[in-house]
Amino acid sequence: MTPREALHTYFGYDDFRPLQAEIIDSVLAGRDTLALMPTGGGKSICFQVPTLVMANKDPGKRLCLVITPLIALMKDQVENLQKRGIHAAAVYTGMSWDKQRVALDNCLYGPYHFLYCSPERLESEEFRKRLAQLPIGLLAVDEAHCISQWGYDFRPSYLNIAAVRELLPGVSVLALTATATPETIEDIQDKLGFEEHNVLRKSFHRENLVYVVRRTDNKPDQVAHILSRVPGSAIVYVRNRKRAQELAEWLNQLPSLQGGDGGRPVNFYHAGLTTQERNERQEAWKTGKTRIIVATNAFGMGIDKADVRLVIHVDLPNTIESYYQEAGRAGRDGQTAYAVLLFNEQEDKAKTKKRIVDTYPPKEFVEQVYHKTMDFLQIGAGSGLGHRFALHMDELCHVMKLPVIQAYSALHILTQAGYIDFEEEYETQPRVQIHVPRHELGDYNLSREQAGLLDLLMRSYSGIYTDLQYVREADNKDTHQLLVSLAQRGIITYIPRSVGSSLYMTNEREAEIYLSPAIFEERRTRYVSKLNAMLEYAEQNQFCREQVLLAYFGETDAVACGHCDVCRELAHRIIAE
Repeated sequence: MTPREALHTYFGYDDFRPLQAEIIDSVLAGRDTLALMPTGGGKSICFQVPTLVMANKDPGKRLCLVITPLIALMKDQVENLQKRGIHAAAVYTGMSWDKQRVALDNCLYGPYHFLYCSPERLESEEFRKRLAQLPIGLLAVDEAHCISQWGYDFRPSYLNIAAVRELLPGVSVLALTATATPETIEDIQDKLGFEEHNVLRKSFHRENLVYVVRRTDNKPDQVAHILSRVPGSAIVYVRNRKRAQELAEWLNQLPSLQGGDGGRPVNFYHAGLTTQERNERQEAWKTGKTRIIVATNAFGMGIDKADVRLVIHVDLPNTIESYYQEAGRAGRDGQTAYAVLLFNEQEDKAKTKKRIVDTYPPKEFVEQVYHKTMDFLQIGAGSGLGHRFALHMDELCHVMKLPVIQAYSALHILTQAGYIDFEEEYETQPRVQIHVPRHELGDYNLSREQAGLLDLLMRSYSGIYTDLQYVREADNKDTHQLLVSLAQRGIITYIPRSVGSSLYMTNEREAEIYLSPAIFEERRTRYVSKLNAMLEYAEQNQFCREQVLLAYFGETDAVACGHCDVCRELAHRIIAE
């Protein structure tokens, strides 16, 4: 089977997009490969097609291990592959070990071709042992910039990938990212242990995307004005959850944005919503029932919606990388689309300065947060290693008298330093423990539905009387209500699915911690540099917007786009003269 035959047979396409064929050829030649492709460029095809080709030739190399930090993306890609008749599985944080074991057994003994996992799974010794047994022919690393400290979204868990490569001798790696500076490109290849540097890149030029910076003293009014002028699907990015909700509710009241069906044209999205709420709002936006989504940067990764006509940034992003990636969610269908950044020079400069202080508080404060968090969680010196704790940030900050934003930043710094692993959006699976012996249940006058559910749980989960067990049945809304009713009567303990912060102890609690001045100051300097580059992009009005963006990513020979706000203003001045 050739790559083109696999593309047509499994995905229904007759030809590859630009650069896809070159990347696939490099992978099939067994070369470590770093592929740089813009958002929406079709990165997944670059590891899916060669895996299917290799599996057809050699069943001993039939499996691709895909490492990605995005659980929503894992689930979405697994579902899409299964719809095409391709067997795929996913293993991620919060999944019960029983479910992980089933997924890994399927990959070992069944006709599976793709195993998705989060980088955190690689820390598990048991998981690594199982990986060494699997028929893996390719290692794909999505969002590869996360392995580089030069990258805008460095994640320490990505550093485990190099060790995993040692368990998979002879298996090449395909690293994929949509955004990387020249420094990041070099660092990715070094950190992943490339035998030789091999970069294939597609220009970040987007011919159909119009970049605009709009100066304004009233950002909400400007958002409403732009949305009323540009029809079609839109994303409005803001920096915090409260602002997302308030702006969405205000926009919904405006007559200029009302649709003919009288439905809700605008909704909001952030990581504080329940999984069901997020899925429902995402689906309503993808299918066009909701035209506009006002969201934090928790929204958009892995969402395949080609006809987004407009992306507005109300607040200045932290980096040009994140701005380019979020703006790039507009116009994937090749039709004209707009990426608009709203800018208030005085206000945004002041917020930028505060953001630096909030993101990199003094080292003494970070050390204080470490010890106060350990005390709050009642973790004694020399203990805690390997345990995960639910961490209620509001309660921590209230009890320990800590400023919330800086406390969050301190925990992220401690994660980067390797003392802990702090996750803001950790999803816990529903769990149940039964307290009433089977022979006593007749005394409780149970409904038929309650009795049937308890019988099912007792038959399905052998340890449910001795400990809390992860139960997949709780994902059903009716079952959830039955479990709530049983818990209210004391028959069971029921912990529903939830999303919140968690802290995993990668080390025992230390009596003293040490944050290297060189590393701490270097990271702060790098953060300030990236923030200043974003600020300069917004401030400047002499050079083509796209040329500035492309130069940042190393494309110094790009020509002016001719349609950004700077190019149009320059054209008007030339005509006027």
